[in-house]
Amino acid sequence: MGYRIRVLGIREEQPEVGYLREALEGSKNSAVLRTETEGDGGWEQLILTHPKGPEIALVEYNPVINGELGNDELEEFVAEVEDYKPASAAKWLKKYLPRVRVIYALQVLSGAEVGDGWDAVHTIQSAIWTRSNGILQSDGEGLTNEDGYHILWQFSDKAVGKWNMAVLEEGSWVRFEMDLGDRNQREEFLEGRLPRGVRRL
Repeated sequence: MGYRIRVLGIREEQPEVGYLREALEGSKNSAVLRTETEGDGGWEQLILTHPKGPEIALVEYNPVINGELGNDELEEFVAEVEDYKPASAAKWLKKYLPRVRVIYALQVLSGAEVGDGWDAVHTIQSAIWTRSNGILQSDGEGLTNEDGYHILWQFSDKAVGKWNMAVLEEGSWVRFEMDLGDRNQREEFLEGRLPRGVRRL
């Protein structure tokens, strides 16, 4: 299956390929977008690649329609969030996810590890997110709020590093940077509390 990051958009309008290419050019990234489905009907898949290879990511467009992949994926997310913490974030997501109208999945390929490949992935993800609004999801990591701060823990127990997070306090998101490997900070986050010693953002 490979590693995927997704934009769960609440706007149905699809970003045009030209707009996504302009985002790459604006970031001065050398990657290019290829598609065989450009036209009035929009696109279903794009290939993000280095000019002479290798390929960086496969970008898939999946509207949330009954009987289609996008709807199946969304139903899986709704069912899964109940099994994760913080409970306050899971509850928020259960209410939010039914608003999602389209899922853009970026399957990361080997070219992401070459040159500025990861920068290209994040540039395309950000450009799609800007047009479709919504929230973000990453395999093995979790989901964000609408501002892109991580709110649901789906990391492995071996996760380490600094990460931008948020917890709900009296209905508002409190943003902060935490150390994923700090057991005390992790436990407080999972309980839905602002961990002690973190840097607020």
